Amino acid sequence: MREEYKPVIGLEVHAELSTKTKIFCNCSTKFGAKPNTQVCPICMAMPGTLPVLNEKVVEYAVKAGLATNCTISKDSKNDRKNYFYPDLPKSYQISQYDKPLCENGYVEIDTKNGKKKIRILRIHIEEDAGKLNHDDFGGGSLVDLNRAGVPLIEIVSEPDIASSEEAESYLKKLKSILEYIEVSDCKMQEGSYRADVNVSVHKIGEPFGTRTESKNMNSFRSITREIDYEIERQIDVLENGGVVKQQTLRWDDVSGKTFAMRGKEEADDYRYFPEPDLVAIKLSDEYIQNIKDNLPELPESRYERYINEYNMSQKDAEIIVASKYLSDLFEKTSGICGNRKAVSNWIISDISRILNEKELEPANIPFSANQLAKMITMIDDGKISTKIAKTVLEELFENPKDPEEIVNEKGLSQISDEGEIKKIVEEILQNNPQSVQDYKAGKDRALGFLVGQAMKQTKGKANPQMLNKLFKEAL
Repeated sequence: MREEYKPVIGLEVHAELSTKTKIFCNCSTKFGAKPNTQVCPICMAMPGTLPVLNEKVVEYAVKAGLATNCTISKDSKNDRKNYFYPDLPKSYQISQYDKPLCENGYVEIDTKNGKKKIRILRIHIEEDAGKLNHDDFGGGSLVDLNRAGVPLIEIVSEPDIASSEEAESYLKKLKSILEYIEVSDCKMQEGSYRADVNVSVHKIGEPFGTRTESKNMNSFRSITREIDYEIERQIDVLENGGVVKQQTLRWDDVSGKTFAMRGKEEADDYRYFPEPDLVAIKLSDEYIQNIKDNLPELPESRYERYINEYNMSQKDAEIIVASKYLSDLFEKTSGICGNRKAVSNWIISDISRILNEKELEPANIPFSANQLAKMITMIDDGKISTKIAKTVLEELFENPKDPEEIVNEKGLSQISDEGEIKKIVEEILQNNPQSVQDYKAGKDRALGFLVGQAMKQTKGKANPQMLNKLFKEAL
């Protein structure tokens, strides 16, 4: 990016709430059902039907507001946001306009220049729309209304974000908070955590430029790529004497470019007016205080505890705390096996690596804390080596069951019989006379080579501590 230009980025995050039923009816919110099987006359917008607000939606929204340092409104209301789209059967969405539930909060992120507060303008509740399934062969689109009426909170940031790196940091921090307070599962691949990305650029010292918006993005990688591309595209337009148009854009992940969809709507275009079928939302001080008093432990608190109580490094604590699912796995597994250091090492190294390779969210880890703890205990008891445990872990991701069963089925038990290992040591020494001479000449690395040869010969099954001891004795 050219230094004379400054980007301005704002994010509108939509998080589906983890309620069992929809926002205005009793239909299930469960993901993955067959199309149009979780619908009723209310979420299908049949004439004469009336919405009834799900109280849990309000509670979860207030939780999110308190966890992000917002002021909670004791007097808010619902509004109709009017627009036509095939997956919105009412031709309007019940949302909130001028009286949202939560306002004026912030989330603190880490940047290369230190801590930075990203202000939150508002958090409001609304219903999700249905989903269009495009049929490339039939040349049309099919509407699935299972998602229509699923409750959302929309978290609108102030334009405080200055780069794609800051945007990613903010989105990850916000996702972590929502997971910790258990109001949303934030499964991006299922669309339950997505963002509308607003980008503009201006020369330093001049007024803000015209913004564009890319809708419904649900991948950190895509969002950072879109921001970087859009910043450069807008600068090129301005440098060539053009004018940036206020538009809604579509991001194409394959070409790595944005494409115009339509002119950007403003609030007036939606013709907001109060929802006549729902009463105002009145909250008491006691109601808000009760939710505040019962908030779960937040990421910052766990981070401090891991460093101060567990003597964990800042980097390790940051990695584990970033995901509630990883942090919970760490807590539960440590409580069972009593070896916190080993648990954190496995999570930070091999478990994180496999999650990346398989493109899985931590929430989709298939094995339990009991199974991971059993594997670590087997290492501590000398039943398997760390090398064998890596094979066991890979199997736990594919076929989660008792690690002892995996070891027995695959013949992975560690060789700890001293007589058997002695024979292996003698054979390795006989076949590697040069390494024996090197060791006796003071080259300690030769011992590592010999142990490595023994591990290779036994396919990682030999007890490494016993190997070291017997090699030293023999040498």
